Amino acid sequence: MPLMASPGAHTTMTIAGIGDPLSGDPSSLVLRIKELEEQHLAFRNSLICAFNQLLDLKDISTGVHSTRLAEWAIRVARKLNIPEEHMYQVEVAALLHDIGKIGVPDAILKKQGPLTAEERVLINRHPEYSWSILRLFPGLEDASLYALHHHENVDGTGYPAGLQGNEIPIVSRIVSVIDAYDAMVTSRCYRKGLPHTEAIRRLMESAGTQFDAEVVHTFIPIAEQEASEVFAAAGTSTRAAL
Repeated sequence: MPLMASPGAHTTMTIAGIGDPLSGDPSSLVLRIKELEEQHLAFRNSLICAFNQLLDLKDISTGVHSTRLAEWAIRVARKLNIPEEHMYQVEVAALLHDIGKIGVPDAILKKQGPLTAEERVLINRHPEYSWSILRLFPGLEDASLYALHHHENVDGTGYPAGLQGNEIPIVSRIVSVIDAYDAMVTSRCYRKGLPHTEAIRRLMESAGTQFDAEVVHTFIPIAEQEASEVFAAAGTSTRAAL
């Protein structure tokens, strides 16, 4: 049976073999609907985990990076009093904000030298690719928009839409800050990660222009508390040389 009935479908369509949903034992029908909802959620969660594994296959540092961001995003969101019912969308957006990078060639993602203008245009499309994937999941419309705007800057100089200030969803502003910090401190094939103190300095320097200042000040204590663990996971130290 298709997931959604087509317009005009007969109202006595059976649900997983129960029979006419308008007759019979109402309690059995309610129980079965609850089971179907749970199965749907489990399936969606499995797909989300599968996409994160796909990021690992594309670039193992990206997958680990995204998992770390999901944990941080929830903690920052709670400190900013974002309602608990939005946390699932926050987690998914942080976890899969970079899923669109599967559409960017490895030669660009792992290039050791400067990107050409054409290559920069292509890699800057990855938030749009992320949005185009996540929006296909029923119920993840918010998460798809958060992923779409995670490279916007509060001064309006970001991409893809050039949004500024509160035009940028708060979750996108959260992902922007923690994404930048984690990217700065993580060593890549084409560069060495920055020390924790330098990454924090750069966040502070760009607060109010590239980054939301409130998000930066909310995230810094979390970064300070967990810096040693993050650097250990990244295979370097908090005092890594510039």
